[in-house]
Amino acid sequence: MKLAWTTAADADAMASVHAEAFEDPWSAQAFVDLMDGPGVFGLLAGEEPALGVILCRVVVGEMEVLTIGVSPAARRQGVARALMAGALAAAFESGAEAAFLEVADDNAPAAALYAGLGFRRAGLRRGYYDRGTCGRVDALVMRLDLKSA
Repeated sequence: MKLAWTTAADADAMASVHAEAFEDPWSAQAFVDLMDGPGVFGLLAGEEPALGVILCRVVVGEMEVLTIGVSPAARRQGVARALMAGALAAAFESGAEAAFLEVADDNAPAAALYAGLGFRRAGLRRGYYDRGTCGRVDALVMRLDLKSA
């Protein structure tokens, strides 16, 4: 799987993948704004069009996955795993000792992927995700110790 580091110039491609992956996607401007922040990095998976995107932030020894999304046509093909592996390696190399993410508690495939990578439940954020007319969904907070991964 080909992974490419992103810059703000890739905001349209990142937003395009995000729009395929989520009902409430981030705009290209949101990606630009986040990319300007300290410790933020991203990866795109695949050729044009991109199949997946991940955006992370490393601050004070911790990496946070801000978002990860894969085009529905490319799911269950290792895209998310490749993005996570690339991001975790980059975070470790930058000095991060732990990685964190939130996943909707009704997203069993994603939670299984993260557990398979060694993430463990660290907490719960009640009503974190807004599902519109379906109500709100809790987020599982997951953590990975990068020193032992």
